[in-house]
Amino acid sequence: MSLEGLSINLATTRGAWGFADAVDGCLRHGITSISPWRDQVHDIGLKEAVRIVEGNGIKLTGHCRGGMFPAMDAAGFQANIDDNKRAIDEAAALGADCLVLVVGGLPGSSKDIGDARKQVTDGIAAILPYARGNNVPLAIEPLHPMYAADRACVNTLGQALDICVELGDGVGVAIDVYHVWWDPELEQQIARAGQMGAIFAHHICDWLVPTKDLLLDRGMMGDGVIDLPRIRRWIEAAGFHGAQEVEIFSQDNWWKRPGDETLAACVERFNTVCS
Repeated sequence: MSLEGLSINLATTRGAWGFADAVDGCLRHGITSISPWRDQVHDIGLKEAVRIVEGNGIKLTGHCRGGMFPAMDAAGFQANIDDNKRAIDEAAALGADCLVLVVGGLPGSSKDIGDARKQVTDGIAAILPYARGNNVPLAIEPLHPMYAADRACVNTLGQALDICVELGDGVGVAIDVYHVWWDPELEQQIARAGQMGAIFAHHICDWLVPTKDLLLDRGMMGDGVIDLPRIRRWIEAAGFHGAQEVEIFSQDNWWKRPGDETLAACVERFNTVCS
């Protein structure tokens, strides 16, 4: 089966490989789409990362990550804006389909989640002209509510789409099944996103039961409770036919395995579970 519809988020092989080795591994397994993390690019250098991408005909389904907007004061907020502009520069240089935004949670000692959400909208608005000028779409990734305090105060696809409506062209969503599979409005909100042309990325993994760590114990597709084919049908019915991007944080399992073993499992599960 063709692997054109499979992308590997390089978090998945983080335990085994850096950027260059991960690209080589993907190519060995017939995978030509990736989504790197900024620290992985920084470790090798942006110029070298671009050389590797262009020299091997690699497609980037995303660049991870921008966001983390809320701050305790104006200086901190501006620093976050500046860092997001650097992330946009990287995404543009790498030719990424989008810059994924993990928007940030409550800053410092704040308990005002409403203000944090306002800062998120204001932050995206502040970088949007720069992103448009560099032809980098911004993909808001709503995270599971368990991350509302520390990682992302935008927690449902509906919330993310409301921001897209407010800000207009150039802002869409990354739909990560790990974060949204539980949402009773998911089918309707995916359809809404499709009507808006706002689906920029689709991330896949699985939710294990029991989950040992809420951040670092994601499952390989088919090992958990998420109905991946059903969600994919909804996404394709909404008009998005881009790659399914495997993003697995797995400190005690997949990150301890050889990268080739992990990629072989990704390919096998993509063909048997996700299609």
